[in-house]
Order: sequence, then C-alpha cells, then structure tokens
Amino acid sequence: MTTPIREHRRPLSAARANVSFELIPLKNLEAQLPLLPTGAKVSVTCSPTKGVDATLEVAARLPSAGLAATPHVAARMVRDRAHLADLVALSRAAGITEWFVVAGDAPEAAGRYDGGLPLLRDLFEMAHGLDSVGVPAYPDGHTFIDSGTVARALHDKQAVLDNAGLRGWVSTQLCFDPAVIRQWLQAERLAGLTLPVRLGLSGPVDRTKLLTLGMRVGVGQSLRYLKKNRRGLTGLLRSDGYDPDDLLDALENDLAPLGICGIHLFTFNQLDAAVEWQRSLAA
Repeated sequence: MTTPIREHRRPLSAARANVSFELIPLKNLEAQLPLLPTGAKVSVTCSPTKGVDATLEVAARLPSAGLAATPHVAARMVRDRAHLADLVALSRAAGITEWFVVAGDAPEAAGRYDGGLPLLRDLFEMAHGLDSVGVPAYPDGHTFIDSGTVARALHDKQAVLDNAGLRGWVSTQLCFDPAVIRQWLQAERLAGLTLPVRLGLSGPVDRTKLLTLGMRVGVGQSLRYLKKNRRGLTGLLRSDGYDPDDLLDALENDLAPLGICGIHLFTFNQLDAAVEWQRSLAA
C-alpha cells in the first residue's frame, strides 16, 4: 500500500505536464505495460546483468505498444564503434528518436568507452537518426567521482551536443533534499549550463523497495538524507510508501526560473502507483 495521492489544485506547470516513466527490464515489466497510458514517455534502464543490447531490444518493442521509448545506453557496456553502430541500427529500425547516454555502473569498461563523452563523439559521427539526447547529472554528488570531474563532464557534453546541433537535456539522479537541488542548479546555471533539466523523482513506491532498489541504483547518499531529515523519515514511517509531492511542492517556484522542463519518474516498476500519481498532477 502506497501513500495516498494528493489532489493538486494549482495550475499545471510545464514541468508537471511533462512526465516520463523509468522502467527497469525485469520479469514483471511486460505484465505492467498495459497500465501506461497510450503515448506515455518511457525510458528503459540498462541492466548490469542483461547489458545494453537487452535495453535496446526492450525499447525497440515499445513504440509498437504506443509508447515513446528512450533507451539508456551505458557507455561502459558498449564494446567498440562497431557495437555502437549495431545499437544505432536497431534504434533506427524501431523508429527511436531519443537516447539517454550514461557511463553505466560496470566496474570495468567493456571496450573503448570509459564514459559517456567519448561515446557521444562517436555517435554523432554516425547517421544516428536521433532528435535529442539526454545526459545525467548528480545534484547530490556521484558515488565514485568527485564533483569537479562530474561538473566538467556535464559541460563538455553540453558542448558536444551543441556542436552536433541536437536538442540535449539533463536528467538528474534521485535527490530528496530540495535545497540541495536548488543550490546545485543555481550554481550550474551561473557556470554556463543551458540545457533544460528533467527532475528525477521517486514515484510513490513501497518503502522497502525504495530503500533496497535505491541503494542498488546508487542513490544511497540521497537516501541517507532521509535519515537526517526528520520530516522525510517520518513521511516514510507514517505509511508504507514514499510520496514525491512534498519535494515537488518545495521546488514549485523554482521549476521555471531554473529551467526544469519535466519530471523523470523513477517507478521501480510499480507502474500502477506511478501512473495514478501522474494523473493526479493533471486532475
């Protein structure tokens, strides 16, 4: 049982109207796909066990189900330029027009790409058929990489996207502290970041799943914030689920000024609750 969805009374902002659902390619995914509304924006994560090819194969099936699919392409799982060309061919054949390029969590790179930047450079030399490409950002810090390196990589990716003439965007990793998100994005805007941002939010998910899967996907630092923040922790303990409304409401006045154009919803494959929450935004 998840936290009851609150009814929204304010006008629907541009960010609230643009919600994408993150899907994990697990066994329970196929059975839940009919829960998504036709035309929904979905992204497919890259499983460390199944690899990037499986991600593209799942994403390639989704347009025929009436869904707009964005595969997560983990650079460290791509072996070489020929492997990248195979992924591009599969993507084009399925009519996919958007990718989200991340480094990935593989402890060792499978080949020449140790991060997203070199893969982007090779990708843009190909007939990729993409209209837009997203890249990640970490308001709460990266688990293994220092903040200066992460910031430089983000701005370098922005330059590569600009040179390629593609629409780029940033999707943030989970962060449960609105002040951290606000301060991080204010600093990045002052430093020259112009890409629109899709705010990463956890959907209204089961408490245990949030904690266990959250740690698994590398947001342990942000989850530890909840333990320090009495209000956030009390919210988790008050029911069986997490409600993203508090965080979104706290940032309401910052969404447009800071260029937050949408919401990237980490569903943890609990699509019934995620879809109900998304519909509540437009109620």
